[in-house]
Amino acid sequence: MKRCVIFDMDGVIIDSEPIHQECERQIFKILEINVSDEQHNAVVGTTDEIMWSQIGNLYELPITVPEIIQLKKSLYIEYLKKEAYLRPIPYIPELIVDLCKNDFLLVLASSSPHEQINYILENLRIRHYFHATISGEDVKKGKPHPEIFLKAAESAGIEPELCVVIEDSCNGVTAAKSANMKCIGYINPNSGDQDLSKADVVVRSLAEITVILIKKQCRLKDLNEAFYQGP
Repeated sequence: MKRCVIFDMDGVIIDSEPIHQECERQIFKILEINVSDEQHNAVVGTTDEIMWSQIGNLYELPITVPEIIQLKKSLYIEYLKKEAYLRPIPYIPELIVDLCKNDFLLVLASSSPHEQINYILENLRIRHYFHATISGEDVKKGKPHPEIFLKAAESAGIEPELCVVIEDSCNGVTAAKSANMKCIGYINPNSGDQDLSKADVVVRSLAEITVILIKKQCRLKDLNEAFYQGP
């Protein structure tokens, strides 16, 4: 029976949340708005459209949300092109290879635009491991809505109940559980103060995430199927 592991990208595959937040803080200065750390952390994991729309509800913005998003894209790509930022979080390459060897399908589901996803996966040379990539540009509602994860499961042809999500944000964990998926929450110290309490398992290092751990998250579904199908 095929199973699927769905990876978030920012804060899970690459430690890019500090880059996002630095770009956003630069934009706050340009827009001359004083966004608190609490307000900023609350939108980690959402799409740029959702984030800046929410900021726009709190502050009067001198330019449109689409113009801000384009500015953010330009700043972010500039940061990514600095070699120091293009390194995977420790243990991610090993985990990806182990999962593929054990016949898991891998899908990436990130709120980031496709341009950024493609740049990161290609430069880390891990694109070929992923069955599909889903961007925030592919959905109408971003995290914490479950649409992006449901679309990821659909792309793999696997039921949500047989999917395990790896996330580092409160919005991402909420979306995964709303999609009726198991979720492993990764406490990334660079992702701000995130409430991961809804996750089925919480880890402080990606080294704690193993094939055995992920198989255990699917075990209840397997047992239910065995019960209904008989010996």
